[in-house]
Amino acid sequence: MTDSVSVLKIASGEINVERPLVVGVVNATPDSFSDRGDRSTEGSIRQVDSHLRSGAAIIEVGGESNVTNRPAVTADIEISRVLPVVESAVSAGATVSIDTYKPEVAEAALSAGAAIVNDISGSDSEAMLSVCAKHGAGMVVMHTEVRPKTQKWDENLYPQGVSTRLIDFFETRLAELSAAGIERDQVVLDPGPDFAKTPAQTVDALQGLPQLKELGCLVMLAVSRKDFIGAITGRAPGERAGGTFAALAFGLQSGAKLLRVHDVAGAVDFLKVWQALQGEDAVDPGLRIAEEVRREPPSGPQVV
Repeated sequence: MTDSVSVLKIASGEINVERPLVVGVVNATPDSFSDRGDRSTEGSIRQVDSHLRSGAAIIEVGGESNVTNRPAVTADIEISRVLPVVESAVSAGATVSIDTYKPEVAEAALSAGAAIVNDISGSDSEAMLSVCAKHGAGMVVMHTEVRPKTQKWDENLYPQGVSTRLIDFFETRLAELSAAGIERDQVVLDPGPDFAKTPAQTVDALQGLPQLKELGCLVMLAVSRKDFIGAITGRAPGERAGGTFAALAFGLQSGAKLLRVHDVAGAVDFLKVWQALQGEDAVDPGLRIAEEVRREPPSGPQVV
């Protein structure tokens, strides 16, 4: 089953996933843990446009940060944040994923044209499954052992090993999704980096990605700027690009197909070079670098 997944069925049809796809994150919330740009509705819409120009295949819109030092927002507030952004992205022709664990928000976004739901709660809500099944939505199922906006670091949480727990967790969830009418060709598995995991447990979870592929679903790599990278490198979120790209390279080699990132342009460039070096994209023998990008322009006054 490891190489059999070539399409992901979503509310708007199908996505070809024979090659890796970049998922561009748009945080339509004022308290994102990593984005410090314009988080207004207009700013989020501009970010959608920027991600699409940079080559994102999917736009993921979220209206509530998972930071643990802020209270949860109501579904109405979350809808007011995400709906204009979802509508704008759909109008621009984007495939849109809504990042929410609230069924009411998922319903509003799917009704507005979103096609995928990314549920960080672990997808154990019958109401959420009902909404996704009704719309025929794709569904990202993330492993976690805690409720949204809470954290847990326990070195003894996985006595049988992290990968064993993840396989058991996803097998249970997939059976529940199937009973609700959501089949494996609609499902993406996310091992949940940092969610109820110490940095070492997150590394163990990611090292188990090849085993997740055996479940016959796509795998998403949501490692962008995550805490485990910061713990390993000692870098703040905005300085974690190098660590993020290293994790993306490992994930691709381990079978991940969806790359959820904040830096879409950087991830797209990374993919171009990675695929060339892997031999997936031929490099024309006549290819040469354009003069305008060969060198940085000199700084300071020019001496004639």
